Amino acid sequence: MDRSYRNIALVGAGGKMGMRISANLQRSDYHVYYCENAPEAQQRIHAEGREVSAIEEVIEHCELVILAVPDTVLGNVSEALVPSMTAGATLLTLDPAAAYAGLLQQRDDLHYAVAHPCHPSIFLQRRSNDEWADSFGGSAATQSVAAALQAGDDAQRKPLTDVIRCMYAPVDNVYWMTVTQLAYLEPTLVETVTCMLGTFMKEALEETVERTGVAREAAEAMLYGHIQIALAVAFRSTNPFSDACMVAIEYGRETILRPDWKKIFDQSELDKVIARMLKIDQLKGERGHARVPADS
Repeated sequence: MDRSYRNIALVGAGGKMGMRISANLQRSDYHVYYCENAPEAQQRIHAEGREVSAIEEVIEHCELVILAVPDTVLGNVSEALVPSMTAGATLLTLDPAAAYAGLLQQRDDLHYAVAHPCHPSIFLQRRSNDEWADSFGGSAATQSVAAALQAGDDAQRKPLTDVIRCMYAPVDNVYWMTVTQLAYLEPTLVETVTCMLGTFMKEALEETVERTGVAREAAEAMLYGHIQIALAVAFRSTNPFSDACMVAIEYGRETILRPDWKKIFDQSELDKVIARMLKIDQLKGERGHARVPADS
């Protein structure tokens, strides 16, 4: 059976992520319908030379429907669109939260998938100004993508991988996993931990400047350089931390981190944070479990 995707509907094509994805899909051989309701967003689509389509008029012709809309409305949007999708088509979302929470409208004759960009690595060897400027990914700097099939089979992976590589190009690896595993990557690993630490370091910078009176430029120079070296030492073992630094690190862990911080990897905590992110009281139905296929 031919599982390739010839016609794609991109819903939310005028949003931030929708515009990024559209720019890559526009250069591909896929026939893409750019769907958007908001007038201002429609203007952004027209400004890039793309035609706006009404999703209600094109959805039955599409083998793949991509929902580039906020997590908090994915349930309502899928409820409105899924009944009109053609049998055998795939619904692709860009974040795992709604899929994990069971908010997506279900049909037994559809396939469901999630694909989220990893963003360019801090360790990526950038060789051009365009690569240095592309911190988000999707235009010049290479990134990987984490993807999951919530309902589908291995026959879906190859055509989905091709689309995913196009959407987030340039892409080196597409890593396939379960929806639950993807949810542990985002939000737990990269938002609950990493993004929190990023904002925490910004707060520490502000506190340093306010408390000590040191010039902001000097504090920034010290912090930014040490972010670089801390990551290089911790993750790449470029050099060992000094003995004195190890003492300060341990003091920081004792003073700042809660002893039970690893509970964030308990599934009950994952449920809690995703419910809070989606602004719902509790998760619905089956959570995102699926067999783990080998990495692509």
